[in-house]
Amino acid sequence: MVDNPPGHELADRMALTTPAQVRAIGHPLRTTILQLLHERAATVTELASALERPKSTVAHHVEVLTREGLLRVVRTRRVRAIEERFYGRTARMFYVSAEPSAAGEQAPTDFNDFEVAARESATAFEQGRLWGFIRHARISEDQASAFWERMAELVAEFDQAPRSGDTVYGFAVGIYPTDHPALPVED
Repeated sequence: MVDNPPGHELADRMALTTPAQVRAIGHPLRTTILQLLHERAATVTELASALERPKSTVAHHVEVLTREGLLRVVRTRRVRAIEERFYGRTARMFYVSAEPSAAGEQAPTDFNDFEVAARESATAFEQGRLWGFIRHARISEDQASAFWERMAELVAEFDQAPRSGDTVYGFAVGIYPTDHPALPVED
């Protein structure tokens, strides 16, 4: 477990192992709620204000994320006669696991962070503010795995960067097999 930010103890990574968890994290509003809670714990009222959405809508989505174990109440405070709950993430990073859950359910394999990244980055692309590149290389599965481990370290560094500035940046990385043509190995 790691502490700060967002100001409460949470795991570094959490595997999403059920279809319900993947559906929960796949909704754009829930993804935004999780992103906001990366900085600090917040109440439904604070989230609704930041999202410019009705409290009832935000409360519903917070309930879904809480039920699936992605959020939890990290502290409370009494405001007049009401107990106000602050929700926080349960992990810095969530990832889809192909391993079946204890109940034998298989997480869907069609969840794609790059769909989210493509949607979020469209405006930056139109404004000429999207930094990115794509490369292809014929490498072994072991080499691909080693690259993935290094990328995971970079993602962890990005997740733990102090929150400052006026702009929220997205960061998408990946490595995947393709059907690109390859020259035969030389004799």
